[in-house]
Amino acid sequence: MAGGSWIRDLRTKRSSKHIRRMTRAAKHDDCFPPIAEPDAEILILGSLPGRKSLEMQQYYAHPQNAFWKLIARIYKRGSSLPYTQRVEILTANRIALWDVLAAAERPGSLDSSIVSASARANDFAAFYRNHPQVSRIYFNGRRAEELYRRLVLPGLSAEFATLRYVSMPSTSPAHAGMPFAEKLVRWKKIKEKAP
Repeated sequence: MAGGSWIRDLRTKRSSKHIRRMTRAAKHDDCFPPIAEPDAEILILGSLPGRKSLEMQQYYAHPQNAFWKLIARIYKRGSSLPYTQRVEILTANRIALWDVLAAAERPGSLDSSIVSASARANDFAAFYRNHPQVSRIYFNGRRAEELYRRLVLPGLSAEFATLRYVSMPSTSPAHAGMPFAEKLVRWKKIKEKAP
């Protein structure tokens, strides 16, 4: 789905000053814009970009994060594709990608280090109105789900009551207790059609 807004976002170069501000030890991290075409049906939500992702300006950039490897296996594509082609796998399959938090203080990259009092959620009501075909939301890990249920769900109006939520095992290297093969079985749910 060429020509989407995510392409402009990917190609937009942030100034080195801005990147330094996001990756310095000040701990205030900002979310990336969503990767989403207007026809998206699925939304995958993480919590907030980690240090490597902020540095690379890419979702799930840490080499040990299993997200892109899982997507490659599920959609039978090479795992060494450039980032733009990885993103195209998602958009071609009507999948959007975003984070629950717009910004938060977090020393390091662990979700458990997010300072709850500093957490500010993204505007999901606006996102869902701009992507009316989204019917399923998959949480990449428990922390993303907890943040969404605490900061987002109470403020959503009844017009979004039919959204279906699915918990997924975290693809983070910090979630090493579950083997890749088991994560793959669970993550294959994103190919299922909504009931």
